[in-house]
Amino acid sequence: MILSLMTRPVLRSLVACLSVGATVVGVSFVPSATASTPAGFIGSAVVGQADFGTIKGRLVYGGATAPEPKKLDNKAQNPEVCGKKQLFDQRLKVDPKNLGIEFGFAYLVAPKGANPKAIEDLVAKSPTVSVDQKDCEFIPHSVALLDKQTLVFTSSDAVGHNVHISGFSNPGINQAVATGGKLEAKLVAEKRSMPLVCDIHTWMSGNILVLNHPFFAVTKADGSFEITGVPAGAQNLIIWQEKVGYISIGGTKGMPVEVSAGKTTDVGDIKLDPTKVKN
Repeated sequence: MILSLMTRPVLRSLVACLSVGATVVGVSFVPSATASTPAGFIGSAVVGQADFGTIKGRLVYGGATAPEPKKLDNKAQNPEVCGKKQLFDQRLKVDPKNLGIEFGFAYLVAPKGANPKAIEDLVAKSPTVSVDQKDCEFIPHSVALLDKQTLVFTSSDAVGHNVHISGFSNPGINQAVATGGKLEAKLVAEKRSMPLVCDIHTWMSGNILVLNHPFFAVTKADGSFEITGVPAGAQNLIIWQEKVGYISIGGTKGMPVEVSAGKTTDVGDIKLDPTKVKN
């Protein structure tokens, strides 16, 4: 009855409004193509796993063959404990079979976007990150952690050690750790890794990287790394190794990487130039 009283122009206008999802008399009409969208989500993005991707790659030695492992003089102090086995320099550990480099850092610099769920999961799974002093070396040699995690140092050796860390944003730590002892540290994020040493046993060294985001990895024995849950879009990736420094192009700004939602971006082999290795 009401429609029959409308003039044809008015009727045409009403039909046009309905076809584009306009609001008529306080009622929102949604085109059929989006009619199944849940109420409350119209016009806003739904954040899920599809919004994140993965970055993977490998840090490798650029020479034809791996350098010979360098022996450490680990019998110079407390040989009854430290000299039980020959130790080797971990500062450039290259797999002789595939030339992969262990203990390098791969991480995003100034990441665009965030992943609160990844932070929540990381802290829930690993509230602490541990470094043991065993056989007079730091195990593992290098660790990376989120600033919301707690760094814990322990000592499994029958001799005393000390933990000496030098940072920029963090106050220095120089504290003894007795046999069976434990030292906990809450650290803030740093722009670069912090060197770790034991002043009692001078051959002992390591690296600590603290970040304010979860987009990082330590390279494995074969040099491989994988960073998951990375926000899709343009990102910048840094590959760092202590005997060379910044290996990836771009230096402190990092190398550009385009991350696709739900996919893995493989940056391939990142080669360390042997001519740039510091003594």
